[in-house]
Amino acid sequence: MIHEYKIIDTYFEKILSGKKNFEIRLADKEIKEGDELVLKEINSEKEYTGREIQKKVNYVAKTKDCNHWPQKEIEELGFQVIGFE
Repeated sequence: MIHEYKIIDTYFEKILSGKKNFEIRLADKEIKEGDELVLKEINSEKEYTGREIQKKVNYVAKTKDCNHWPQKEIEELGFQVIGFE
């Protein structure tokens, strides 16, 4: 399965350089090992830049111990850490 996400330019560059090989997202999609992520870069104005990267998911871990999103959504959905190659 292919999943699309927006990603800010700072993180996009880190993935492009190979420094960052994971994503932390709300667990609002059922992502599994073997799925593909299409990460579409957005700038500081939240506009698409036209650049994207496709990565294969090789690991998914879920947790509810993070506070970057509203507590209600964390309690309802939890988080997932998405590793890719």
